[in-house]
Amino acid sequence: MPAPTTNPYSSLPLHDLHLPPVPGFWPPAPGWWLVAALLLILVCLFLLLLNRHKRLTYRRQALRELTQLEQQPLSHSELLAALSRLLRRAALKAWPDNSCAGLSGQEWLKFLDSQGKTTEFTTGVGQCLASGPYQPEPQFEPLALFNLCRNWLRRLPAQDKRRRSA
Repeated sequence: MPAPTTNPYSSLPLHDLHLPPVPGFWPPAPGWWLVAALLLILVCLFLLLLNRHKRLTYRRQALRELTQLEQQPLSHSELLAALSRLLRRAALKAWPDNSCAGLSGQEWLKFLDSQGKTTEFTTGVGQCLASGPYQPEPQFEPLALFNLCRNWLRRLPAQDKRRRSA
């Protein structure tokens, strides 16, 4: 059996190893800053989309009501009156400070054309909205009028949050 060897370093005055302190919570590593920034951006984006969704509620309601009107069996006069009321309500929601509430006849049709960026209300199928509700049997193409009204409603702007009414 070999003789135990003695450790030549055992007689040196060495101290125990001291480990560095555990990293603290603050400041976080750069990756956590990136995660926090991305989270903040996502929250802001969600809030913006939610706000826009709320501001477009009146437009979605008007489009739903238009779809319901398409499915109802109404006379041409009743249909024109209902479409006129629907367009006027939507216009008042979109532009409450505009004086569109008092418009009638050709002025109302010009307003619809200017806001819808079309000429179909004053020169096309939309002409029947001015005088059609007051005629006993107005003649017009309902499908074309529904398409015109639907396109006009789809172009409505998001409601301004300062002007939004309950």
